[in-house]
Amino acid sequence: MKRICVYCGSNSGCRPDYLAAAGQLGKTLAEEKLELVYGGASIGLMGAVADAALQAGGKVIGIIPHHLKNEVAHRRLTELHVVDNMHQRKKMMLDYADGMIALPGGFGTLEEIFEAVTWGQLRLHRKPCGLLNVAGYYDQLLAFLAHAAAEKFIRREYLALLPAADTPMELLARFRRFQPPTGTKWAATESGRK
Repeated sequence: MKRICVYCGSNSGCRPDYLAAAGQLGKTLAEEKLELVYGGASIGLMGAVADAALQAGGKVIGIIPHHLKNEVAHRRLTELHVVDNMHQRKKMMLDYADGMIALPGGFGTLEEIFEAVTWGQLRLHRKPCGLLNVAGYYDQLLAFLAHAAAEKFIRREYLALLPAADTPMELLARFRRFQPPTGTKWAATESGRK
């Protein structure tokens, strides 16, 4: 692995734990000689992860659409790529990275990590994805995904496409051991049909 994409909130959330975790992740990536790829903003958890990686001597690559550049773009990154729209941004982030981590965040963070996981499920890439489960932020989401598997909308083995960990080092260790599931993504029903 050379680069890790981090999806996270452009807000900081209500707990100091979230900003602390973003800072720890940025610092850890730099110390592990992993470049950070992210959405290019200077605010919220996005700014915190980028600032921490830069302060620890890491390389940070931001990718931001034109319509957000003047409002929130980080001005001190190693590289800043400005693209036409959100679709290009997400594709470029995924293409640049060797793995994707979601810190806490809102709709955008969830949409980005779930698109990456879905593309992995469809074998459009074979890169690890994971959740940094800061202060139990993703506990209810993980419970919902287990429910979706129990209801046969997700094959149980495909839950391994989105592991969760409490620390950056634990998640990176899982990434290094990652083996994509084999077999079809379509779950068989009790009638035997897919």
